[in-house]
Amino acid sequence: MKHTLFILSTLLLLSCSKDDGILRLQLWHQMQPEDRAVLERVVKAYDNARDSLQITVIYKETEELRSAFQSAALAGLGPDLIYGPSDQVGPLATMQFIKGLDQLFDPERLAEFDPRCVVAYHDSIYMIADRIGNHLTLVYNTDLLPEPPQTTDDLIRMGKEATKDLNGDGVIDQWAIVWNFTEPFFFVPWLSGFGGWVFDDEGNPSLNTDAVVHAFEFVKALRDTFKIIPPDCDYNTADVMFKEGRAAMLINGPWSWSGYENAGIPMKLARIPMVSSTGLWPAPMIAPLGYSIRAAIPEKNLQASVALLNYLLSDSVQQQFVKATGVIPASLALREDPNYLSRPNMAESLSQLDVGRPMPVNPELRAVWDALRPAYQSVLGGNMSAKEAARWAQQLAEQKIREMNE
Repeated sequence: MKHTLFILSTLLLLSCSKDDGILRLQLWHQMQPEDRAVLERVVKAYDNARDSLQITVIYKETEELRSAFQSAALAGLGPDLIYGPSDQVGPLATMQFIKGLDQLFDPERLAEFDPRCVVAYHDSIYMIADRIGNHLTLVYNTDLLPEPPQTTDDLIRMGKEATKDLNGDGVIDQWAIVWNFTEPFFFVPWLSGFGGWVFDDEGNPSLNTDAVVHAFEFVKALRDTFKIIPPDCDYNTADVMFKEGRAAMLINGPWSWSGYENAGIPMKLARIPMVSSTGLWPAPMIAPLGYSIRAAIPEKNLQASVALLNYLLSDSVQQQFVKATGVIPASLALREDPNYLSRPNMAESLSQLDVGRPMPVNPELRAVWDALRPAYQSVLGGNMSAKEAARWAQQLAEQKIREMNE
């Protein structure tokens, strides 16, 4: 509470500052350190070239960014621009805290971006992303597994060969594949591979389905029937096991890949294997990260904010982020650049991205996560059948959404 009051008082002081002919803009963001350094550099260059402009860039953790922005916006204050993940669009647009961008960017400009980077909610555009990704993919240790499995049948067959008791003491020393398999976000690729998704076409929870049942049963069978994944495995356990060379494969996202390279693991990326029974590629959730404009932005700041946003979304700036951190840019032109495609693991990452699906921006997604988690974990714990758990997850999601809307 004290932190929120400090933010609001600081913003109030800034808003009441003397009119000295300098236009002041604020940008709040949640970029990681490597990206943060690029952002500060490109904003400084833009700022220094304009005598009558002063831009303040403020970093906040993702959840702090969201809560602080909401508190400031409720008071009619806040930054001119906010940068973050696409799943914040639904809640912020519903509360009318961010501005529709449809009239501020012409269709020709928007056509330069991957369509998934132009984030809409209820038919209005509220975010334009400079990158896309955050997607799970298969990572494999080429010393332990020279080629990745293409299908789940391959995964099971090759997984049995890669799961080993190396010293003959009856305890598995090397597992075929590890990942944070108790968490719903990591379950979604298998759900989609069996033909399902978290919402139906009308935006309602879609959890009491055959796809959910089959995906529940599949993950449980990998552990209990085929015995190619550990009995228990959270995120940190999977991360450490792969870094120590005790797992041939891992499912994780781009935030982790450099860590495996730095640990000396000879790694490559591949698509998560196709589900043999459906012929469908697992579709991990894809999250664009981008910029929105505060709804109550002062009119004098709007034009300058749009100009700054166009600069931050330009190919030249996106290219600097690509060079520094290897992100997948929103610019379609940059992705066609041979120099970009030749970067290590980039083609494989894009291949997984091609079959991914955008993370829903519906505020109700949080209710779906909160409903899916206990049901899924009850199946893994042997306390519920997959059918019972799917039915319970649907009921729980609907209940939580009703509570959200009361």
